[in-house]
Amino acid sequence: QVQLVESGGGLVQAGGSLRLSCAASGPTFSRYAMGWFRQAPGKEREFVATINWNGVATYYADAVKGRFTISRDNAKNTVYLQMNNLKPEDTAVYYCAAGPTAPVSRQRAYNYWGQGTQVTVSS
Repeated sequence: QVQLVESGGGLVQAGGSLRLSCAASGPTFSRYAMGWFRQAPGKEREFVATINWNGVATYYADAVKGRFTISRDNAKNTVYLQMNNLKPEDTAVYYCAAGPTAPVSRQRAYNYWGQGTQVTVSS
């Protein structure tokens, strides 16, 4: 069982940066690929980024490629999402998730989800 708690969300102006953190409980964190997803108002939840168990492999949605960076620190049981050059369309609740053994974008592959953290980007 893995419990996930996100933090680091907030209000930022367009062009600004935020770093989200996701702290995981449990001894098996390093076994899982981790992912970040987001859900904007009135829209379905969508894939943002994913990282494999040791941080070597990362994948991004086209909408965030070149602006967002996912990373992890297995010693701290934490995964991060560095978000640069934020745009108003990045406004959403951001969720971290764990579960698959390989980094994938399919939400159904993830068994564990955090409660989410709100990111609001003003224009």
